[in-house]
Amino acid sequence: MVEKLLTERETPEWFSYSQDFLRIVEQGLLDFDPWIILQNEQLRTRFFGLKERYPERQLIPFARREDNDDVACWDRDKPGIIIIIHDFSSPGYENKEEYKSFWDWLRAALEATIAYDA
Repeated sequence: MVEKLLTERETPEWFSYSQDFLRIVEQGLLDFDPWIILQNEQLRTRFFGLKERYPERQLIPFARREDNDDVACWDRDKPGIIIIIHDFSSPGYENKEEYKSFWDWLRAALEATIAYDA
């Protein structure tokens, strides 16, 4: 599963995937409808798209919501924090939410799954 993520050559020097995230990916826990872990071409398209749309930021996306344009990312300027970007917003208006850790984001994603099915 890890081979479906961005490679070291594709990511900036400051970034490496957290062990917490890799653990979830290796277990195949990739779909928390409405959140989906990005992989392969979807991941690369979003990664390069964010670079174009927000050139002042250094973001590494890892998940997206199916029901809107929200994307969960790591941000070089906020180590360890998960940033939710409302993609395609005008630069400066894209920040939507922050989580203190990957596990905090995952808890919220699971809560969204429960609410989404309700």
